[in-house]
Amino acid sequence: MMLKVRNLEAGYGKLKVLRRVSIHVKQGEIVTIIGANGAGKTTLLNTIAGLIKTQSGEIMFSGKNIHGLPVERIVFYGCSLVPEGRQVFSTMTVKENLLLGGYVLKRKKMDGAVEDEIESVYSLFPLLRERKKQLAGTLSGGEQQMLAIGRALMARPSLIMMDEPSMGLAPLIVKDIFNIIYKLREGGKTVLLVEQNAQASLRIADRGYVLETGRVKLQGPAEDLLANRDVQRAYLGKDIDADNL
Repeated sequence: MMLKVRNLEAGYGKLKVLRRVSIHVKQGEIVTIIGANGAGKTTLLNTIAGLIKTQSGEIMFSGKNIHGLPVERIVFYGCSLVPEGRQVFSTMTVKENLLLGGYVLKRKKMDGAVEDEIESVYSLFPLLRERKKQLAGTLSGGEQQMLAIGRALMARPSLIMMDEPSMGLAPLIVKDIFNIIYKLREGGKTVLLVEQNAQASLRIADRGYVLETGRVKLQGPAEDLLANRDVQRAYLGKDIDADNL
């Protein structure tokens, strides 16, 4: 099991957002987490990544207990986060952003691997090669999302977590982003995806979880969730009873 979260509780100060959340991700899977705004999806990813302190529960990653570890140690172990809103360094160039993502390789005394990873990112996102000297803040939203994914990949993660990668993007760009996510799995990466575009994420996922008010309400194979009447009504914009009239 690559990632195992058990009875996780976390939040902000006295505000508890996650309530006994348990999920797992197997190596080579795409697992998606869907839910309404405020359900706790971003809090879950940020807690796994070490950005939010766990109040109680267990987080195991590749057999290691990462509960309470600093962010850089979690990245060092092979778990990277593509944050909501992309959060690229706008006053730095595309290549400088990627070099920052490769700091873990330098800590591992793998300086020569940094340029190899940059080339790998450029192969996945040829447009970033063309824009490598351009300031990240001048990129389009889709280009910034590509850069954010590329920056996370620079650490050579075994698990890459993505928080709302389609947010604010045009439909054609969204399609490209989901194609890239699928390619990452084909290339040996494991993906934990938080996404409001429930239909698109479930179509590429192996399994999914539905989060409601900080709790896991449903879980199962992605195709089962796509066919679930409650999921269709709440997240896929379908009214089954109306369709049957």
